Amino acid sequence: MGCRGEGTLSCCCPASRLNEDNARFALLALFILGYLALGAAVFSAMERPLEVRAERAWSRRLDNFSRSHNISRPLLAAFLRDYEKAHGAGVRVEPRRPRWDFPGAFYFVGTVVSTIGFGMTTPVTLGGRVFLIFYGLVGCAATILFFNLFLERTITLLAYVLRWFHQRGLERGGGGSGRQSAHRPSNLSGEADSLDSWKPSVYYVMLILGLASMVISCCASAIYSPMEGWSYGESLYFCFVAFSTIGFGDLVSSQRPAYANQALYRAGNFLLILMGVCCIYSLFNVSSIIIKQFLNWMLRRMECRGCRQGRRRPRAHCNAVHPLAGRSRRGRVSVETVCDSETEGRRLSGEMISVKDFLASNKVSLAIMQKQLSETANGAPRQSHSRCNGFSGGVGALAIMNNRLVETSVDR
Repeated sequence: MGCRGEGTLSCCCPASRLNEDNARFALLALFILGYLALGAAVFSAMERPLEVRAERAWSRRLDNFSRSHNISRPLLAAFLRDYEKAHGAGVRVEPRRPRWDFPGAFYFVGTVVSTIGFGMTTPVTLGGRVFLIFYGLVGCAATILFFNLFLERTITLLAYVLRWFHQRGLERGGGGSGRQSAHRPSNLSGEADSLDSWKPSVYYVMLILGLASMVISCCASAIYSPMEGWSYGESLYFCFVAFSTIGFGDLVSSQRPAYANQALYRAGNFLLILMGVCCIYSLFNVSSIIIKQFLNWMLRRMECRGCRQGRRRPRAHCNAVHPLAGRSRRGRVSVETVCDSETEGRRLSGEMISVKDFLASNKVSLAIMQKQLSETANGAPRQSHSRCNGFSGGVGALAIMNNRLVETSVDR
């Protein structure tokens, strides 16, 4: 029951759901590639000149040091390579706290299971590297599960708070006049049902998580700046790199041999990183819903354009049947659009068709109509929408988002 045409995006057929998922995956891959190319161009333009100047300055200083101390360049290069190996093993000329004592090792395993991976401490023995492989498999999986459970509880809490504000707004709006208050007892059950099915907007949740992440980052930067001797901008940079689990390792907290109130600071550093990672993880997952809506909007535009072109083709004609035509927008193709591929010849979209042809070519569409009517009668109209307006699958953070939040269409 598929379209035989080419050049359209599966003509919105229900049987072509897999093709729509593949198209969305390909569109997301192209978006990421374009985003990577844009980032590479910007960073190359900003950072490459400084790298060239640093290379020239280092080459001049190396030549001057070799001539003034009468040391050959190969011998000096070998000495510097040995220093780099010692630096990678944790040996420092300046005083630093031990890397592999218990507090240092605990900090290291925290960066492993959280996938931050600063890189300032790495195992160098064969046994340590083999153990890290198995340790990381279990630790990273458990930590990802913890982040998902944290996300679920955070969304539940935010949904409860926003629902409370929404209910207070309904009560204030319904209690303004005597006529509305007179009818209020008869509508209590209907309002309760609507509140039970009410879900918070993904934009409100993203705003709250964004504000929470900013507050945690600003407070943490105010602590890191005097304790680590960084500027406030460097502290903000470290917070984003650490909380987003990017973990470059150019700036790492809690690496000095001694601090004022050292035990309290290290405990606070651990809690700040934990809260920051949880908030940024939740914010990233909520933001992915916005990206998903943007991809769905682009696919709808491509489907509409493809179906308009397909109407001009004699062998691939789409006969759009809209069970909810009163709610659909002008020029927008619904998910229930089906293809009239079994009838020979070209039929205009406004031409009448027989009941036999309709039943023969639109069985799937009729099933969808019946299911939507049944779900609407049972008070669960959002379930079909959540399946038709997102990625397939029910596992992980994206499933939590789809189940707990309502997604507002981009073109509304």
